[in-house]
Amino acid sequence: MEPQEIEDRFVELEIMAAEHERIIKDLNQIVAEQANVIDLLNRQVRYLCENFDATGAVKPLSEETPPPHY
Repeated sequence: MEPQEIEDRFVELEIMAAEHERIIKDLNQIVAEQANVIDLLNRQVRYLCENFDATGAVKPLSEETPPPHY
């Protein structure tokens, strides 16, 4: 294999590595955003489960859990 061929292949590999690095960075950002959305949805579901009964009606105040500072 000639030196030019080796250099061309090396450059190709560097380009592929840089592209893969960019793709991984982009996917990482997407996963982080999705984790934030999932956390928000979990908090909303927890709130709904705590504040509404099985029929979807708001629980009476007598059944409300007091805030943690009481």
